[in-house]
Amino acid sequence: MSVKVTSNMSPFKFPVINSLLHSELRLKIMVALDSLESADFTYLCEITDSTRGNVSIQITTLKEAGYIEVSKTGFGRLSRTVCRITRKGHDALNAYEQGLRQMFEQQVPPPSLKQKES
Repeated sequence: MSVKVTSNMSPFKFPVINSLLHSELRLKIMVALDSLESADFTYLCEITDSTRGNVSIQITTLKEAGYIEVSKTGFGRLSRTVCRITRKGHDALNAYEQGLRQMFEQQVPPPSLKQKES
């Protein structure tokens, strides 16, 4: 006789987490901006230990999602790019954090065991 592990069709579900924020670099940028009033592009590159190209791509993604605002001042080589988190971004980051906490705190129910006759 063998034991077969099957789905018990439980209502258990893991919380849904924001896949846009699940990227390591985007998450680092969002956490930094959430704790600061604003941060310039160069500083974000430094604290995330990422290249200018990678940070630029992620900033564009976050801006398109409405999670951050980007402003540029100056001209040419003297220009400065500054990022700020939006209310939408702050709320998304809080929901992401809450979803991860719930995921780690949940007890996953064991599957049901059915006896199978051999």
